[in-house]
Amino acid sequence: MIDHALFDPATIDAETKALNAEIVAAHAAQADPWSLPIEEVRARRRAGTQASPAMPRSPRAEIVTIEGPGGPLALRVIRPQGKARGAYLHIHRGGWVWGAADEQDPWLERIADTCGFVCLSVEYRLAPEHPYPAALEDCEAAALWLAGPGKAELGVHALTIGGESVGAHLAVMTLLRLRDRHGLPRAFRGANLNAGFYDLGLTPSVRLWGDERLVINSTDLKRFADGYVREGIDRRRPDVSPLYADLKGLPPALFTVGTADPLLDDTLYMSARWAAANNGGHTAVYAGGCHIFVRYPGALTERALELIDRFLMALA
Repeated sequence: MIDHALFDPATIDAETKALNAEIVAAHAAQADPWSLPIEEVRARRRAGTQASPAMPRSPRAEIVTIEGPGGPLALRVIRPQGKARGAYLHIHRGGWVWGAADEQDPWLERIADTCGFVCLSVEYRLAPEHPYPAALEDCEAAALWLAGPGKAELGVHALTIGGESVGAHLAVMTLLRLRDRHGLPRAFRGANLNAGFYDLGLTPSVRLWGDERLVINSTDLKRFADGYVREGIDRRRPDVSPLYADLKGLPPALFTVGTADPLLDDTLYMSARWAAANNGGHTAVYAGGCHIFVRYPGALTERALELIDRFLMALA
């Protein structure tokens, strides 16, 4: 049950309000990313900006290379400091056009050490150079490797999957491909889905958000979808937008989203369909949380990360 009081602006705490204002101001002070060459935007993200400081890279990370549909596919691996209880396949955010497997190491270190999971982040191909379905095919290949020879190589049995924003979209699409193309509906025991982009035709909350860039805005999300899916493809096909897919037989999922996220409807709609498919799981909505608010330290973030830890540990 979702408490409707969560959507009352009066319930947003002072720390979250201040953070949101800082993020909006920081983005307003920067050049519009769509006015810059895509390679420059990618480089700025990697270096970090005032609006989105770079996360430190883990000295513990190693690279495992597997065969992918577009050539060698790199998996960035962070192992737990103790005995491995399972594995977590992570799919990064960035609108299918930005981002990289090494831009969220602190999250993966936390999951590795708190949950005892070997964490693997997929270096999937980016759009628009590699449009749909390239990124999905890379994630599918990584999941198949992990569910097959990867289990033995890493010494694990319990497999989980997850991601943020378009990473959550790709995680769900990967689960659907495992079920429909490979007869592996429960190869993964659960999914950690943070503020996913599940309807590339754009939900009302995306369309109505407007220009304010609280991490992302309506234009950003439309441009992401345009970059990933070529013109002429139905954006609401089930194999493009998982909101419209048959979701039966998938594992439990934890859906996380803030009320100040343009992708709010995507999570509310998808989590309702997930529940109706009797897959199990939980939906956590956080008052005032911006898009991927767990990116920013604070009390709200810690509450959300603690719930993610508990969800994943219960799957081992």
